Amino acid sequence: MSNTDNIISSDAVLAEAEQAGLKRILRAMIPANDEYGVPGADDPLIVADIIATGRAVLPEVAPMLKSLGDAALANAFAEPDIDALSIRQEHPEIAGLLVALAVQCYYRDDRVMASLDMPVRPPFPEGYDISDGDWSLLDPVRARGPIYRAIPDNADTK
Repeated sequence: MSNTDNIISSDAVLAEAEQAGLKRILRAMIPANDEYGVPGADDPLIVADIIATGRAVLPEVAPMLKSLGDAALANAFAEPDIDALSIRQEHPEIAGLLVALAVQCYYRDDRVMASLDMPVRPPFPEGYDISDGDWSLLDPVRARGPIYRAIPDNADTK
C-alpha cells in the first residue's frame, strides 16, 4: 500500500488535470538532463514534494494549471511543449510562485545534490565552508547609513 492510498480525495491539493498542467510547466522550467544524470522538475518525487510544500498556495493557481493539464490529458501522445518564458510573461505572479517552489524542491532532491558534488544532507548542524570574500564590497552599504527609522528606547511595546 503506497502513501497515496491513504489520501482521501478531498485531501488532494490538485486534481489530475491540474497536476498534469503543473508537470508540463515544471518540465519546461527544469528539463531532465541525461548528461548530468539529473531528473527534471517533473519527476514524480519532486512533483510530490512541490505539491506538499505548496499545499497552501497551489489552489490559487489551480485554474491555470487545469487549462494546461486538460490539453495534456486530451492528447497524451502528442502533448505540445509549452514555453516557460511565455507563462512567465502572461502570468508573472503565478510563474514566480511556481519557480520558487520548483527550485526549492528541486535542489532538495538527493539526486540533484549528488550531481552537484554536494553532500546529500541538510545544511545544519554541520554547515558549509564558505571562502572569504572581498568585504570592502560592503563599504557603500555601510557608508549609506541606516535606512530605517529608529524607535526611541522609551517607546511603549504593548
